Amino acid sequence: MNYRESIDWLFSTQTFGIKLGLGGARLLLREFLAFPASGVRVIQVAGTNGKGSTCAMIDSLARAMGTRTGLFTSPHLVDYRERVRVSGEEISEEACADLLTRLREISERLETHPTFFEITLALAMRWFRECECELIILETGMGGRLDATTAVPADVSVITPVGMDHTQWLGETLEEIAVEKAGIFRPGKPAVSAPQEPAARFALEKEANERRTPLEFVAEPLLGYPVNLAGPHQKWNAALAVEALHMAGYALGYDSVRYGLSKVSWPGRFERIRPDLVLDGAHNEHSAKALAETWRSEFPDRKATLVFSAVSSKNIPAILAELAPLAAGILICPVDNNRAVPPEEIAAALPAGAPPHECFPSLEAALGAALEKDGPKLVAGSLFLIGEARALLTDGCFQSSEQ
Repeated sequence: MNYRESIDWLFSTQTFGIKLGLGGARLLLREFLAFPASGVRVIQVAGTNGKGSTCAMIDSLARAMGTRTGLFTSPHLVDYRERVRVSGEEISEEACADLLTRLREISERLETHPTFFEITLALAMRWFRECECELIILETGMGGRLDATTAVPADVSVITPVGMDHTQWLGETLEEIAVEKAGIFRPGKPAVSAPQEPAARFALEKEANERRTPLEFVAEPLLGYPVNLAGPHQKWNAALAVEALHMAGYALGYDSVRYGLSKVSWPGRFERIRPDLVLDGAHNEHSAKALAETWRSEFPDRKATLVFSAVSSKNIPAILAELAPLAAGILICPVDNNRAVPPEEIAAALPAGAPPHECFPSLEAALGAALEKDGPKLVAGSLFLIGEARALLTDGCFQSSEQ
């Protein structure tokens, strides 16, 4: 298969849906010889918010020390190959097509067809092995206990802030969700967590105690270093990233930390496409609160023209309650996804006293209207929306995905 054919085949596997469990992932990694080589260190990151930023920081810090890194993240914003990077470079189209061609052959002879996410993980792990990566950073897809990434043996587990999200899969209480996240803990292997709500912290401590996992909580944000990601919460993510690398056996110096954090990049998270145009994937209440705090620190006393959309699994009223106060006007559109919520339904979830709103049939129409208005603009909500917006604004070729 060429690249286009391989991507078309891969995206067609999304019809198999989401399948939580480690058996399929382990089998595919085994058949594809994709487990990490001896001596390669692995850091796995789970949590509700800040996973991607924390992974990007770990990657940037390790690269600043001269380490050859493999970074696996999801979802992508614009191009599928964003999910698989070696020392900051996306996997090439040629390598991606070759690996997917081989994975298709394996997948079609297995009794149970692997999922989109399992195939992507196997592709990444085999590519990291072929590139002789020394450190692999894995962002958990959803939960932790039954997420495919947990099939990969890890040396350090990282838990970012735990909040209410994916409740249909992970549980209806903070404690239940925290237990699922703690499923990445390995016996005898260290773990580090961001500060947590009391219920989540106690759940993590109980799971760590049972698994004999040494667990630490970062006590303060990392100050005194320039972090190239906006928002006070990124200082906490930086503290997590530094501690994770310490636990993995890396001796970080002041210069490497300073350089690594000053160069870290994570698109779609308070990303300024233009000085007055920000993209932020605030897709749940916790991330919306972080966005609101960051907006007020970066644009004090200035209201935004807010372009917003979301998918059906999210707590839209809670997200809008955080974001509506930032806006002078709200432009609502659908996201390019099968779970898109119609703009009229989103409008019905606006809080009392929200600023004037308009509904549009597409992001392109909403974005065009926003760009005609004075003042700063904010595109926020679903990460699928952010990817589509980023492609429109940077002349990228948007690859719509369900996962």
